[in-house]
Amino acid sequence: MRVFAHRGYSGLYPENTMLAFDKAREAGCKAMELDVHLSKDGHLVIIHDEMLDRTTNAKGLVCSYALSELQTFNAGTAEEFQPIPTLETYCKWAKEHGIFTNIEIKTNLIYYPFIEDKVLAMLKKYGLVEHSLISSFNHGSVIRMRQLSPEIQCAFLVGGRGLANVGSYAKNFKVEYYHPDGAFLTKAAVDECKAQGVGLNVWTIDDLGLLQKMITWNVDGVFTNHCAPVLALVGE
Repeated sequence: MRVFAHRGYSGLYPENTMLAFDKAREAGCKAMELDVHLSKDGHLVIIHDEMLDRTTNAKGLVCSYALSELQTFNAGTAEEFQPIPTLETYCKWAKEHGIFTNIEIKTNLIYYPFIEDKVLAMLKKYGLVEHSLISSFNHGSVIRMRQLSPEIQCAFLVGGRGLANVGSYAKNFKVEYYHPDGAFLTKAAVDECKAQGVGLNVWTIDDLGLLQKMITWNVDGVFTNHCAPVLALVGE
């Protein structure tokens, strides 16, 4: 089972910062999950929300600011400044350390034209296509990435109680993975995906009892905010 550090080691460190990614690596995680948006001037930046307010000391939409402005904002703590990383900075680091990455394209509320093309170009630049997985709640973005690159692995993200017959749905679009909410996942959905040859990576698994269920169901991967205890139980 692959363990993805959800936004890095976000249970202990500021999410989606290079500090959180490196601390997850130090804890033993070989896979990361992160989120990408576009700056006003078209650069790929790593941050979860469309708004800056929750995770930085700034306010407003990410896409309202140029990269040079975004990198002056603090995504860390009052004690330690952490800039909003660019995807390029992350890719250099991932290449150096042999990290597998799930990139969530955040086109749920704001559609960034050609963001899929930009993500793919960045991965190709650093030779990371085969070491990456693309997901989104906007399934149009996933399908667009599949059209751009038959080589890259893709996943449909689904919240809440998920979709009926999701294995058939993913298989129809040649999408390799289903990413459901573990709190609502059923054994029937797991079995249907497996029957269709579709893998499952499940979010966000911080409860060890729920993790044990995922192990029993033999899912392919889990996303967690708390790397060390999950890795200890999974045995990576």
